[in-house]
Amino acid sequence: MKKNFWLIWIFTLTPFVLAVTIISLVSFGFFGQLPTFDELENPKTNLATQLISTDGKILGAYFYENRSNAEFKDLSNHLIDALIATEDIRFKNHSGIDIRSLLRAVYGQSLGNKSSGGASTITQQLAKMLFTKKPSSGVQRIVQKLKEWVISVRLEKHYTKNEIITMYLNKFDWVNNAVGIRSASRVYFNKKPSELKLEEAATLIGMLKNSALYNPNRRLQETEQRRNTVLSQMKKYKFISKETFDTTITKPLLLDFKKASHNEGLAPYLREQLRPILSSWCKTKNKPDGSRYNLYTDGLKVYTTINSKMQVFAENAVKKHVAKLQNDFYSHWQGYDHAPFPEDFDSLQIETLIQQAVKRSERYKKMKASGKSNKEISRVFKKKVRTKLFSWDGIIDSLISPYDSILYNKFFIHCGMMSMDPKTGFIKSYVGGIDHRYFKYDHVIKGKRQVGSTFKPFLYALAVQEGYSACKKVPNVPVVFDKNIWKLEKDWVPKNSGNDYEGLPLTMKFGLANSINSITAHIMKQFGPYAVVDLAKKMGINSKILPVPSLCLGTFDLSVYEMVGAYSTFANKGVWTEPIFINKITDKNGVVLESFTPSTQEAMSQKTADIMIRLLQGVVDGVYSPEAKVRRGTGVRLRYRYGFKNEIAGKTGTTQNQSDGWFMGITPDLVTGVWTGCEDRSVHFRDIQNGQGANTALPVFAEYMKAIYDDTLNLGLATKNFDISKSIDISIDCDEDLIKFLDNFDEEF
Repeated sequence: MKKNFWLIWIFTLTPFVLAVTIISLVSFGFFGQLPTFDELENPKTNLATQLISTDGKILGAYFYENRSNAEFKDLSNHLIDALIATEDIRFKNHSGIDIRSLLRAVYGQSLGNKSSGGASTITQQLAKMLFTKKPSSGVQRIVQKLKEWVISVRLEKHYTKNEIITMYLNKFDWVNNAVGIRSASRVYFNKKPSELKLEEAATLIGMLKNSALYNPNRRLQETEQRRNTVLSQMKKYKFISKETFDTTITKPLLLDFKKASHNEGLAPYLREQLRPILSSWCKTKNKPDGSRYNLYTDGLKVYTTINSKMQVFAENAVKKHVAKLQNDFYSHWQGYDHAPFPEDFDSLQIETLIQQAVKRSERYKKMKASGKSNKEISRVFKKKVRTKLFSWDGIIDSLISPYDSILYNKFFIHCGMMSMDPKTGFIKSYVGGIDHRYFKYDHVIKGKRQVGSTFKPFLYALAVQEGYSACKKVPNVPVVFDKNIWKLEKDWVPKNSGNDYEGLPLTMKFGLANSINSITAHIMKQFGPYAVVDLAKKMGINSKILPVPSLCLGTFDLSVYEMVGAYSTFANKGVWTEPIFINKITDKNGVVLESFTPSTQEAMSQKTADIMIRLLQGVVDGVYSPEAKVRRGTGVRLRYRYGFKNEIAGKTGTTQNQSDGWFMGITPDLVTGVWTGCEDRSVHFRDIQNGQGANTALPVFAEYMKAIYDDTLNLGLATKNFDISKSIDISIDCDEDLIKFLDNFDEEF
C-alpha cells in the first residue's frame, strides 16, 4: 500500500518536476542563448526614416521594412478591444502564459480537435516575433515554445500591459510594405491608428491570423469575413453591443489604399534627391554606441521645409496644365510623318536619338553588363513584350517593343517646378517631373536647360546697380558685337522675335516687360559678360557660364533650382538665400541630431532689388510706351485670363525653336519657377504661339497660386503688396503720357 502511495506521487509530480527542470534549463540558456535585459529593453527592429512636412504630414520613408513605431496613446480603443477579444481575452490577468488556454489547447489536441484554439498569448506572440527564428524541426519548435514562455514572463516583468500591446502592434507585418500599426493604418486606410473606425480596426486585427491570406488587395471577400469574425468576438466579450455588431457586419470593406513605395506618395522626386544627401549625412554621424546611423533602419525623422498642402497644389497644377498641353501637342503634330521631330529631320537623325535613349535605359545597361552582344540587345529591344505605358488618361497595358516604347515616350512634355520662401530659403513645393513611376529623371536639380529670356533680369539688375534708370530710352535697333573686339568667329547681331516697335526709342522698363532682345544686347555691350557672370554667381548660380555676349539671351543651361534661388534675391531685398529642403533631423526618440540654416549673401543693393521687382511687375501688368502707343507685357495673361488682382512680378522665357518654356513668378511670400519641354530639344511646338513660355509654363504657376489663395485660411498666404517705398515708384514713373493713354484705354486684352 505504501509503495503504491509513493508511485502515485511520483507519477503525479514527475511531469511538473520535469517541466520545471526543462524550463529552468531553458532559462539558464542550456538550449540556446536568451535575450539579455538590455535586449528586452531595446529589441532590435528596423525602423523606417520618415520625411515629415512642416504641417506634420508624412511625405514618404526610406526603409527595408516600412515601420514607424506608434505609442499606446496613438492607438484607438477599437484596436485594443479587437486585439484582446480575438487574440487573448485574459491578457490583462495572466503573467505571460495563460494556463487555462494552454490546458484547453492540449486537451483539444489530444482529442484531435483542431478547433480547440491556440494557447499563445499576445505576450508569447510578441516573444516569438522578437527573439526566435523559424524552427526547422518538431523538436526545435518545442524548444522554441519553451523559450517563448520564459521570454514572455520576462517581458511581463519589464513592461506594462499597454507597452506589450504597443510593441506587438508595432512589430507585426501587415504585408504590402505595411510593417507596424502606424504604417498599416496609413497604407490600407490612409489614417493614423487613432483615427481608425471600428470596422477598419477589426480588419487589421483580423489580418493578424495570416496577413498574406487575409490580404484585402487580393482576397477582399475572405478578409471581410475574417473582419466579421473579429467583430463577433468583440460582441461575445461585450466590447460592442449586438446592435453595433449587426450594423457593422453589413458594411462593405472600403480601403483607401496608399501603397508604401518610393514611387508613390507626395514629392517622390524630392525624396529621391534627398536619398543620397541623407545617406552621406548618416555616414558622418555616430550613434551613442559609436556606430554610424543607417538611413533605412534607425527610424530617423527628417523634418523637411515642404508644406504638404502646397505640394499637393503644385503636383495638381502640373498635372492639370501639362495634361492639357499634351493633348494640344498631339493635335499640333497630327498628320506629320516624322512627328514629333522637325520635318527637316531625316530617318538617320531620328534613329540616332532613339539609339541614344536605348543606351541610357536600365535594360540596355543590365544586358551590356551581363555580356550581351549588340546584336542580341537589338533583338530584345525589337521584340514585343507586355509593357505598361504612361498616359494622362490612365496607364496603358500594351504589347509593344522596348524600342517603340522609347519612341512613344519621346512625345511627352515634361515639367519641373519649385517654389520657395525667399526670406527663409525654405522650399515649399517641389515637382521634378510628370510621373515618377515612368519618368525618373528630375527636372528641378538634375535637369538643366536653356533659360532664354528668364536670364535677362540679371543684366537689367546689373544696369540698375550701375546707375541706369528704368526710364532710360534705348533705340530698338540691331546691336552688333564686332568679332575682333569680342573675340568671336564672326560678327554677332542678336535679333528680336518680331519686328514690333522697330527703330523706336524704348525704355528699359518696356524692354524687360516685352523681352526685347536688342535692349538686353545694348546692356550687354555696355557692361560686358564678365560683370554679368559675376552678378549671377552672387545670386547663387553655380553652373558654369561662359563670359560671352550671347549669354544676354540665356543661351546656356541652368536648373530650376538655381533660377528660383537667384530670383529670390529680388524678393529678399538684394540678399540671396540658399534654397534648402531640411529643417532638422532627429533620432527615433525625437532628440535633435542636426538643424539646418541656409547660406546667405548680399548680391545687390535693396534699392536695385526693389526696382527690379517693379520692373518685373511690368511683365505681368504690362508697360505703356508712348512711342509704340501700346501697353504690353509677356505675362499679362495672369491678369486677363486667370484674373489675379494682387501684385505679382514675373518673367517668361522661350528658347530657340520653342524647345524650352519658362516662367518665373514672384509674390511677396513665394518665388516659383516652372520649366516645360520635351526630353529631346529637337521635339517641340513648331510655332511661338503654342511654344512660348507664357503658354507652356505660366499656366502651371497660375493654377498653383490660385489654389494657394483659395486656401488662404489654412496656409496663411494671402494676397498682399510688395514692401517697396514710394520713392522707388516715383523714380521709375517714366510713362509721361500714361494718364492720357489710360483715359482712352479700352481693354486690349
